Amino acid sequence: MLPRASAQARVHTPGLAAGFKSRRTLYPLARCFSVAASPRRLYLSSEASPRAGGYSRPRPRSATKLEKSLPSRRSKLSSWSQPQIRAVATRSRPGSAAAPGVNSPIDRQKSTTPATTNTTILRGASTNTSAASSPSDNKMYTTSFAFFEAIWEAGVTHCFVNLGSDHPSIIEAMTKGQREKKGNFPRIITCPNEMVAMSMADGYARQSGKPQAVIVHVDVGTQGLGAAVHNASMGRAPVLLFAGLSPFTQEGEMRGSRTEWIHWVQDVPDQKQIVSQYCRYAAELKTGKNVKQMVNRALQFARSAPAGPAYLCGAREVMEEDVEPYSLDQSLWEPVELGGLPARAVRDVAEALLAAEEPLVVTGYAGRNRAFPPALVELCDTVKGLRVLDTGGSDMCFPADHPGWLGVKYGSDPAIRTADAILVVDCDVPWIPTQCRPRADARIFHVDSDPLKQMMPLHYMAAQKRWKADGLTAVEQVTAYLKGSSAAQARLAGDAYARRWAALQESHRRKLAEIEAKTRPADDGSFGAGHLSRTLRELCPRDTIWSIEAVTCTGFVHDNIQATLPGHWINCGGGGLGWSGGGTLGIKLATDAEHGGHGRGKFVCQIVGDGTYLFSVPGSVYWIARRRNIAGLANRRILPPGWNAPRKSLLLVHPDGEGSRASNEEINISFEPSPDYAGIAKAAAGGDLHAARVDNAADLERVLKEAIAVVEGGQSAVIDVKVMNGC
Repeated sequence: MLPRASAQARVHTPGLAAGFKSRRTLYPLARCFSVAASPRRLYLSSEASPRAGGYSRPRPRSATKLEKSLPSRRSKLSSWSQPQIRAVATRSRPGSAAAPGVNSPIDRQKSTTPATTNTTILRGASTNTSAASSPSDNKMYTTSFAFFEAIWEAGVTHCFVNLGSDHPSIIEAMTKGQREKKGNFPRIITCPNEMVAMSMADGYARQSGKPQAVIVHVDVGTQGLGAAVHNASMGRAPVLLFAGLSPFTQEGEMRGSRTEWIHWVQDVPDQKQIVSQYCRYAAELKTGKNVKQMVNRALQFARSAPAGPAYLCGAREVMEEDVEPYSLDQSLWEPVELGGLPARAVRDVAEALLAAEEPLVVTGYAGRNRAFPPALVELCDTVKGLRVLDTGGSDMCFPADHPGWLGVKYGSDPAIRTADAILVVDCDVPWIPTQCRPRADARIFHVDSDPLKQMMPLHYMAAQKRWKADGLTAVEQVTAYLKGSSAAQARLAGDAYARRWAALQESHRRKLAEIEAKTRPADDGSFGAGHLSRTLRELCPRDTIWSIEAVTCTGFVHDNIQATLPGHWINCGGGGLGWSGGGTLGIKLATDAEHGGHGRGKFVCQIVGDGTYLFSVPGSVYWIARRRNIAGLANRRILPPGWNAPRKSLLLVHPDGEGSRASNEEINISFEPSPDYAGIAKAAAGGDLHAARVDNAADLERVLKEAIAVVEGGQSAVIDVKVMNGC
């Protein structure tokens, strides 16, 4: 330990004694700092707890020489007031809180101390003499503060955070921004779990069409994003991710240098590689001088089709860096826009649909653009007999009240086998070759923002032509061609198309009747997801936004919800179960913001299976819902309790195998004994949540009416509904 300086030089900072919080552990900090002067440095020593871990002190000259040097330097020290010395000492401790009566390190102003070759500096503070602070400083502008300014200026309104030891400057910047820039600073939403944070940002972005931000903690927080970053990638949700990095200095060379044991443990070779294969862009911030450019570059990738997550990371030293305030011209940072089809392609597609006996459109996520469904309706009204199949189910791509509606089928439907012309628009899996194939002579055209599916190692289809183009523009072009061609109009006005239209209307009426018949409850009062969904549709407001994660029951739910409004059916975009917990909260926040504030948005109803509900981390979801007063209705539980998807997968490969005759217990997918799902939510909300259970069809309408009234009154409701599988 360094020899202590004289009483004149010693600086006590009791405000640091409270400790510094890492992600998982509270580590006590030094109880007292001592400042010792040398001709060119002030050295920091401490009476530290053995667990303070990670703060390495520089080796001074011999004690004799150091003590001899002190008198010669006291004149320099004495020119600084005691509060100034205290402020510099506080600033030197990376991530430390200010001592009582001293401004936070977020505050800075130019020092009046003249610069000389022998300027006294504190190891760990900026080597720029202008960084020496005075307690009245309110002008500190760091990389972290510029980061928040950048995302706000780029249109990001919410930041979902899970903070840790890499975020001292982030916390300082958030505090400063929330105090000084109210109404012009991202709204910070605390999320105890990364899956929930990412899903909230995903849901908000999906509902609003605007990118949102997530901040997590170094490598472990990045890993915690897990399935949620997969969902955002496959679901084309524009989300900006940021994580800190373990400090890259360990001897106090810079502000932000290592101060805790955990900084060694969480230092990994290339942190961004954890999620880079799911991101449109991944990069490390190397300096604060271009942080806004880096943020906007990341957001350009996130917003350009196909949209998705982008990842940035930065070490504490970089995020603590002092930079000069600046701004960018945001009009120069717009995303890349897709064009339409070439003229020849428009003609080829239009003529193929016109000549076909059974034309078909297959789509998956084109409804993300809310102008797409009405444009597709116009095309179907122009080409009588054109039908639409959704094989993604993530968005409302085509309204259920149109005669051409075939619903959601995951890659297998009779219409695929019989169609002689197929237009695939923005779809990842139009059909599954082992389950369903188009006829050999079918003419197939593929229009997509990502027709080659560059992030999928295996993907191909036998299409005559494929184009990287905007789906909405392409559909509008084809419709305009048909309406503008006198030959096409004459043909479309013929008797053949009139008969086809009449047959399509009759087929649609028959389909709706069959769906309704399948949903009727059994004599013993049991019922399936179809009856639950139909009852919800009848009782909830007409413009309800449906947040769906029903997995193997999605078809039944979709058939009976029968969504008709663009943007009012939102399903998980990928295969990472647990999206709908946080996703529903994000959707509700977004619709409230769109309609003037808290509680003014559309009614939001979540339908989710029991296994998926547990994946969603309900303890965090309903704590956030209570903290932020986000009211929504959730319904869940399927019998037999457990994962149904693995059984379905088993039967597709081994329909007559041993597992086909085994119970859920035997194949290890059972959730018996069944948890109290609604009780979990109520406990997480501290009791401030409406929880109920329904086991019989006779009680369903009454319980749902009560729950809807509660939600409309501003409180969340979770209904544990016992539904039978397969109907």
